[in-house]
Amino acid sequence: QVRLVESGGGLVQAGGSLGLSCAASGSIISINIMGWYRQAPGKQRELVAGITNGGSTNYADSVKGRFTISRDNVKNTVYLQMNSLKPEDTAVYYCNAYIVSRPDLFARYESDYWGQGTQVTVSS
Repeated sequence: QVRLVESGGGLVQAGGSLGLSCAASGSIISINIMGWYRQAPGKQRELVAGITNGGSTNYADSVKGRFTISRDNVKNTVYLQMNSLKPEDTAVYYCNAYIVSRPDLFARYESDYWGQGTQVTVSS
């Protein structure tokens, strides 16, 4: 069974930094796009950053120049380094990945997976 497990997050003052990581596990054949989304109270979930298995990245305008997404394809892990944090970055951050897996010897399965979410709180 494929799982995404996040770590990192927490409380930081404005201007500080935090790092998030998300590891995928299970009978994984390949992982295409991995990314981070966030959802603040009363708001819709939004894309923060994404990265392809070739290393191409895209960022929300609000985080460009402050956040950096990276991945380790051997470890099936995606990272988000967040610098110069602002109170408006406060949200629950979710890892997302599109994964091709092999649930049994003769099957192939593709799906979108989500992590459990981790809280990031930036105080002013």
